[in-house]
Amino acid sequence: EVQLVESGGGLVQAGGSLRLSCAASGFTFDDYAISWFRQAPGKEREGVSTISSFSTTHYTDSVKGRFTISRDNAKNTVYLQMNSLKAEDTAVYTCAAGGRAWSRDYWGQGTQVTVSS
Repeated sequence: EVQLVESGGGLVQAGGSLRLSCAASGFTFDDYAISWFRQAPGKEREGVSTISSFSTTHYTDSVKGRFTISRDNAKNTVYLQMNSLKAEDTAVYTCAAGGRAWSRDYWGQGTQVTVSS
């Protein structure tokens, strides 16, 4: 059974940091790109960051310089380090796995990130 389980969300003050984790099982993790998406209330879901099977990374413009994505293939886990958080980063963050960057064959359940201003 394929599973993607996010953790690390929570409530943080503006300017603070959080590290999200996406733990995967049930597929060949090393062969998949993992991406983070977020959806704020009343807004469309947007891609935040992606890391390929070769560890090539991409970020949406609004998080460049503040967020860092990384993967640990030994632990089947992808991390999203989020620094200098802003109120507009408040959203449900969900990870997804796919054969290439930004693709979404499998989804996690999501974790809430709330940034208070």
